[in-house]
This record gives sequence, structure tokens and C-alpha cells, in this order.
Amino acid sequence: MTKRCQQERTRDWVLRGWMTLFLLLGLVWGPWDLAQAEEERDEMEQVQALPWMMGPDKGQLAGVATLNFSEDYMFLESLGTQRFLELTGNLPQAGAVTLAKKDFSWFAVFQFNASGYVKDDETLDPDALLEQLQEGNRVGNQERKERGFPGLTLVGWFIPPRYDVQTKHLEWGTRLQPEGESREVANFTTRLLGRRGVMAATLVSQPAALDRHAAEFKKVLRGFSFTAGERYTEFRQGDKVAEYGLAALIAGGAAAAVAKSGAGKALFKVLGVAAVAGLGVLGGLVRKLFSRKA
Repeated sequence: MTKRCQQERTRDWVLRGWMTLFLLLGLVWGPWDLAQAEEERDEMEQVQALPWMMGPDKGQLAGVATLNFSEDYMFLESLGTQRFLELTGNLPQAGAVTLAKKDFSWFAVFQFNASGYVKDDETLDPDALLEQLQEGNRVGNQERKERGFPGLTLVGWFIPPRYDVQTKHLEWGTRLQPEGESREVANFTTRLLGRRGVMAATLVSQPAALDRHAAEFKKVLRGFSFTAGERYTEFRQGDKVAEYGLAALIAGGAAAAVAKSGAGKALFKVLGVAAVAGLGVLGGLVRKLFSRKA
């Protein structure tokens, strides 16, 4: 049997397992509205039909990087990711790709921005950055409400900003509270610096498990690498240099994080992807999926 046939059989088995799990959990958590259940079933069937690549394999990211992933994960290339984002209530993002845990306890969206070489010689001030983000959050809520989304309050850091000078990875997590809800949601974002730009990697997970999933995701990122000629250390005089530094990556990104909530939505509902300072950012929660799995 060819590797492709094996991957297709494995994909079908895994995705059928998802559907069975969702149906069983639906019985535990109570009856659904029939029309709602039919809509969710249709969405799940469409998710199943997407061309997932089953691990172990290597995914290509925007032609500038690769990601090796094990048998515990699956990968969706750009075209499939556009449809996946639509099915999960997001705006399609050109060039974005998706990595997901096979049990779908979390997934991550990657997108490259060719903004140029970002200098990493500045010191981060988490308190000052939080103030900037909260001000941007207040302004951003006006646009959210115009689009029909509920307001979202940036409460504070889930993980304060930190930069690893060895790996050239910048990461942070934020705590957010949707309007009208007592529970908080959380986002974990990583920026991977390259010679010609930045790879954004945003983890989507249930808040209660975010610490564990973030640690797991960081292990997965050990399989990430920019291709030869695209590495941060291969910068040459004359290369394009970004007009902003590390702090702006955070202030532009986290301030745009958004989350869509509300009972009775689809199984997969993540918020729309916003664009700030040219950087695409995904934020939010897969409410039905994660709440039922919890």
C-alpha cells in the first residue's frame, strides 16, 4: 500500500472518530436543536473532506520554511486552510497553513509576513505594552461591534512577552473576556524571525489546557526551520529591514486578537482574523469543540 493510501485511510479513521466523539458528547451535554445539529453535521463533513496530510510528514510554509511533524499531527496546506478558516468562522488569509493535533485538542495557524528583517536589539516592557494593548483594545471594540461581534476586554497577560535570543522566537499570551460572559479566553502567539520577514504562529486551545498545549506546541516548533537563505542569521547588507521591532510585533498583534462566543453556534467557531501593522493574527476559541471535550 502506498504512503498516500495509508494517509488517506488514517485520515478517514481519525475524522470518523471526531464525528463519533462529537455525537456522543452531544448526548451527554443534552439535546441539540435539530436544525442546529444538522448545520453542525454539515460543517463537520466539510472539515472531514479537507485534504489533511497525516504525519509523519513535512509541511511547506509559504516557500520560506518547513515544519516536520510526527504521527500525532496533521497538516493542511494553504488552499485547504482557506476553506478551514471559512468553516470555522474566520476570514480567509492568503498563504496561511494549519497544523492540528489528531484528536483536535488544539490547532495552530501559520502565516508569513515578508515585512523584512526585524531587529531584536530592544528591551521589552510588559507593563507599558499592556497599556498600549488595552488602549488599542478599546478602539478595536468599536469596529467589532460594527461588524456584529460582541465586545472583548483585554484583561492582562496570560504569559508575559519573552524573547529567546537563541531560537529568535518571540512569544506571549493574553487573557481576554468576551462581553456578557464571566469566563475568560486566552491566546498564545509566537513570532519566528527570519531573514526577510516573520512567521506568525497562533495556537488555538481551550484556556484551561493552554499551558500544557503551549508547552506541547513549543516542542512541535523544534521541527520548524527556515530554508537555506531565509534564516535570521543569514541577513546581508542591503536586505530589507522592517520599520518596527519586537515591541511593535506584540502591540500590533495581540491588540488585534478577537474572540467570538455564544451558545448555539457551530462546533468550530473561532473569531475572525484581524490585520494590524500588516500582520495577520488569529485569536479566539473553538467554543463548542473545546467545551464539549472538556
